[in-house]
Amino acid sequence: MSVAFRRDSDEERLEPKFELPVPAGPNWVTARGLELIGETVRRLQQELALATEDAKIAAIKRDLRYWQARQITAEVQPPASGDKVEFGVTAHLLIHGRSKHFGIVGDDEADPASGTISFKAPLAQAILGAEVGDLLPLGDTDDAIEIIAIEVAPITSG
Repeated sequence: MSVAFRRDSDEERLEPKFELPVPAGPNWVTARGLELIGETVRRLQQELALATEDAKIAAIKRDLRYWQARQITAEVQPPASGDKVEFGVTAHLLIHGRSKHFGIVGDDEADPASGTISFKAPLAQAILGAEVGDLLPLGDTDDAIEIIAIEVAPITSG
């Protein structure tokens, strides 16, 4: 029989499920970030205990493997000093004259829409080590970023 007349099974048409990619480099986290990872692991373990469909079980196990790996490799960073922009601070900036603020956190805790960015993000890399009053380059502009304030209060998103 010609391949053209062969009916594919439902499984043949499903997209393959790959492991979730683990970000390269160190897995730095804030204390809050470690708590969030722990909460995610516990939630997934509860979901797994209640799951009955094979596809759902496989998806939960995949997610659980990712989050357990992140939990094991997490490196809680010491509290920031607040003297300069560093991991765990919220930096208040003027970017091209517009006020912005970002908490600098680990990869899994980052949520730019809620005001947190990964310490590996280009903007974070551009401002790490800067102090209040520093003017920093962005693109073709030498003084596009101004550090207005540095806050050490616990970072929350949302």
